[in-house]
Amino acid sequence: MAKKIPVQAVINGEEVTFLCEARQSLLEVLRETLGLTGSKEGCNNGNCGACNVILDGVLVNSCLVLAVEVDGRTLTPIEGIAYPEGLHPIQQKFLEQAALQCGFCTPGFIVSAKALLDQNPEPTEQEIRRWLAGNLCRCTGYDKIVRAVQGAAEEMREHLAQTGEIPARSGADRVEEVGV
Repeated sequence: MAKKIPVQAVINGEEVTFLCEARQSLLEVLRETLGLTGSKEGCNNGNCGACNVILDGVLVNSCLVLAVEVDGRTLTPIEGIAYPEGLHPIQQKFLEQAALQCGFCTPGFIVSAKALLDQNPEPTEQEIRRWLAGNLCRCTGYDKIVRAVQGAAEEMREHLAQTGEIPARSGADRVEEVGV
């Protein structure tokens, strides 16, 4: 049996300690050890974006990061994107714009979009498409996804201009409406 290494990290705003083997990927630990199954294993070689997470403010493929590398760092997978009060505007716009089909790639797209809007709150359509080029979807075209990111960016800018804070809104009414 391989030696387990203790790792401490801040995940979704909470300090977490877990044990992992030196060879285990962050994706494997998120899903199998920590029970955070929102990040998906699509390709396991960094080509599809389904496992994207934000690590110290940088978008990374969790299938390419060793879990031991997150010791002392801050991590946000899809489970940390929503607000306690409700959905993040990106998540809400994905619902409103029907920017998903089967949903397998959706967590990676949402995390990628969050990382983009954190760095660039006013991206052009071309910048959004270039940023999301590392995310693959086999079910649909990317137009609805791009429109959802544009809509979220616009809503976030408007809310910030009016209130000085990033918006949080409850998605319960919308979730019920789409039958989830």
